[in-house]
Amino acid sequence: MEVNDNNLQALSTYLKQTLDPNHDVRKEAEKFLASVERQQHFPILCLNLVSMESCDMSVRVAGSVYFKNMVKRLWKVDGEDKLHASDRNQVKTLIVDLMLNSPESIQRQLSDSITIIGAEDFPENWPNLISGMVEKMKTKNFNVINGVLQTAHSLFKRYRYEMRSDELFTEIKFVIENFGEPLTVLFEETLALAEQHAADVLALKVIFNSLVTIAKCFYSLNYQDLPEFFEDNMSRWFPRFLPLLKLQNKLLYTDDAEEVGLLEMLKSQVCENVALYAQKYDEEFAPFLPGYVETVWELLLSTSQEVKYDLLVSNAIKFLTSVAERPQYAELFSNEETLQNICEKVLVPNMKLRESDVELFEDNPFQYIRADVEGSDAETRRRSASDFVRALCKVKEQSVSTIFSNYLGNLIGEYTKDPVNKWIDKEAAIYIVISLAVKTKTERHGATTSNSFINLSDFYQNQIKVELTNPNCHPIVRSAAIKYIMTFRSTLPRDVTVTTIPLLAQLIGEKNIVVHSYAASAIEKIMIIKLPNFSPLTPAEVAPCFEVVLANLFSSFSVEGSAENEYLMKLLMRSVSLMKEQLPPPLVENLITALTVKLGEICKNPSKPHFNHYVFETFSCLIRGTCTGKPEKIAGFEAVLFPAFQDILQKDVTEFIPYVFQVRS
Repeated sequence: MEVNDNNLQALSTYLKQTLDPNHDVRKEAEKFLASVERQQHFPILCLNLVSMESCDMSVRVAGSVYFKNMVKRLWKVDGEDKLHASDRNQVKTLIVDLMLNSPESIQRQLSDSITIIGAEDFPENWPNLISGMVEKMKTKNFNVINGVLQTAHSLFKRYRYEMRSDELFTEIKFVIENFGEPLTVLFEETLALAEQHAADVLALKVIFNSLVTIAKCFYSLNYQDLPEFFEDNMSRWFPRFLPLLKLQNKLLYTDDAEEVGLLEMLKSQVCENVALYAQKYDEEFAPFLPGYVETVWELLLSTSQEVKYDLLVSNAIKFLTSVAERPQYAELFSNEETLQNICEKVLVPNMKLRESDVELFEDNPFQYIRADVEGSDAETRRRSASDFVRALCKVKEQSVSTIFSNYLGNLIGEYTKDPVNKWIDKEAAIYIVISLAVKTKTERHGATTSNSFINLSDFYQNQIKVELTNPNCHPIVRSAAIKYIMTFRSTLPRDVTVTTIPLLAQLIGEKNIVVHSYAASAIEKIMIIKLPNFSPLTPAEVAPCFEVVLANLFSSFSVEGSAENEYLMKLLMRSVSLMKEQLPPPLVENLITALTVKLGEICKNPSKPHFNHYVFETFSCLIRGTCTGKPEKIAGFEAVLFPAFQDILQKDVTEFIPYVFQVRS
């Protein structure tokens, strides 16, 4: 496919059709483009169209997106080479300059394309990529420089998570030999420009955008190991990072309480960089550490509770945690007054829920659950504060426990006096106890060892149990109480944990999604405990509340938003598996019928893979529990299930076909 006006016009037409609201028009255009994308010169044709200023911008952007997706599909050589060698070489010759001279919306797509190509070809088959980028950095044009930096960041970011290997270290060494000094010089020069243009808001935004990306590149290049270049040049970086944490400039602030500004982004990345050095290269970083500890502490004290500062505060606390975890710095946190200040001024304020957290609980319950119990809150203030508490407990467990005990008493006292308005204090108290008490934990068993200075049973009896039955308990407090049981399910005495099951069974029927999800999850987790000090639950222990569990599970399935609640379905699967042949035949028939109806509903849009998996696992458990040793029972299941399974096969519901054959076997 030659690069000429006719082909450019045709490509423009087809790309425009991919944006058409008519589905049939879009599909035809996509089909045509897929049929020609492997032809020689097509990638070059695509780049030429993207560069045409006379072409409609929406078409150019569509072309850049199509090019990126084509590179993602075809660039990697996996047996068959899907692109012509001459096209590959020409793309690598053209794309950097094109990316740097394109509007931002196109630049982002082409930068991603360079990253994809670089992951395959750099450095062996694209050795001049870095040298070409370095040359562009000398232009003094910050729109160009920012394009180079963003591409470099995308290219280097994989160094943070790739497995260590000789090949990886060879590549990083090559990059630093060619990019380390230019990056350092650019950092120094950009800081100087920031001072010169301190009153020019437009210039500052461009300059600080560069500084943020420079700091990100620094992190990536230092992540795997301490490179010789950066070790030799620490005095050029860390004395310059430090003043950035103290910098104040109203021109860089945002008015929105949730919009993160460039200054916060930069400070946050600096905190992440110094935390990396404190954790991995503490000996080399030691001369700089005291100044950073003092500055980060002052930063935390002066930063408000607004959402836009969350990542900054989280990374600042992580830095202090990294320091506290190193035995050689333990004395920095051993003083009682220091610990008191840390607890009072940093930890307790950042462990309390804020209005934004409450809104998340109410408006997006499953996101709240993922953050609270599944660990997706790694970048939040609360999680960072909790991790800092555990690090401090390793240094002075008794002192930290004693200091927090006083705050716990105050928080619970405030709640007792005014439970309607002070419920946040009770939730904070429960969260603090969990943070203090957990020493080691596993996914299967929750906390496995705990702080000996915290009496878990007493706290359960006096502060948790009452919230499971209190009709006026706030749903967030009730959720926190259930989380306490989930966390310490194998650490509490077995008889205490087992007595929570009937209480939790009642809470599965609550209308609040977080509450009934937590209650279901807690029972399910208790059912799988198997430890020397905690024998597995028996059917006899579950039987008294089994029908309540089932009734409340199906009641909560009818709550808006919980029709495909994976926590509820997982408990149903686990309960059926535990009870097995103890299930009475009428109950089995009712369950099969109800699940078959549910299966018909999710077939229409199978969007929740975990929920779907548990549905079919429950079918399998019911069949095994009923039909083992009783082959005559199989016909009854077949009569109910086969029509539904036949419907899945006829409609080609690909997500469910493997499950159908698995159950039928």
